[in-house]
Amino acid sequence: MPSTPFDRFTRRGALAALAGMAAAPAFAQAQKFPGRPVKIVLPQPPGGAADRLARVLGDRLEAHWKQPVVLENKPGGGVVIGTQAVVRSPADGYTIGLLGSSLSINAVQRKDLPYDIKDLQPLARVGYYTVALVAAANFPANDIRELIAMAKGKPASTISFGSNGIGTSAHVAGEMLNHMAGIELQHVPYNGAAKMYTDIVGGVLPMGFSVVSSAEQFLKAGQMKVLGVTSAKRSPLFPQWPAIAETLPGFEAVNWAGFCGPAGMPADITQQVSEGLLAVLKAEDMPKVLAAMGIEHGPQGPAEFGAFIQSEMKRFAAVTRPLAAQK
Repeated sequence: MPSTPFDRFTRRGALAALAGMAAAPAFAQAQKFPGRPVKIVLPQPPGGAADRLARVLGDRLEAHWKQPVVLENKPGGGVVIGTQAVVRSPADGYTIGLLGSSLSINAVQRKDLPYDIKDLQPLARVGYYTVALVAAANFPANDIRELIAMAKGKPASTISFGSNGIGTSAHVAGEMLNHMAGIELQHVPYNGAAKMYTDIVGGVLPMGFSVVSSAEQFLKAGQMKVLGVTSAKRSPLFPQWPAIAETLPGFEAVNWAGFCGPAGMPADITQQVSEGLLAVLKAEDMPKVLAAMGIEHGPQGPAEFGAFIQSEMKRFAAVTRPLAAQK
């Protein structure tokens, strides 16, 4: 039977509909993340090294994603408050957290956490902060060896050290120093490093562990000095400062930075968010940008970063076991 104009129209319509259906997945894929503003949660107060890093990366991500990137500082609870905010956020990629070594430390040290490490989706590692034990310029000791001799010549707990909070890598570094050197420095936790620096310069606190870049203005002004860095070897960014391990072999307390989102993020969203983060982190000038902030460049993707977090948990469990045993 010869076809009628109506038949031909119907076939054309059907073909057009099929073509539209075939194109639908391609159209859906074209809806790239993000389609609205993205929030970075930082479990640290404004003004510190992590805050500076978050703002620099936020600006880069905003330019890359062509969407606003908003930073929300949520300090407190030894970074638990900010981390919990990430865990409880919708798993849609629009809220991510810039976290650090405290995530691994808390996971093995604390039994009171309102979340589990499995409640987070690793997205991308940034690298490592350079952490050091800084002291007031007029502090009698000029290096770790002199500090140990000084501490052993005084009554227990008469010398104190500060950190940016209980359970942070800075706190662990101080307790490791106590354990490995056989001394008893008293820990004084702060809600961030800014007040700690004020107290060191003002003579209220003799010293503290901190990210070097956030103390840079005081170091350059001659108000503070570095007694030693916490990495296993001298930092390639600051080779003039000795590693604490040069006096206490085996000493190491690194502080990494990386992005995580809440668990349950769809695979395609996880991939798109991580690809955006890595595109910014692997920019040609990023190693130099991070070095200016005292951070060693070391980007990793989701799977590699997730494995790294697990390895850090095992490492911190090993180094903190003797600390727990002595309490």
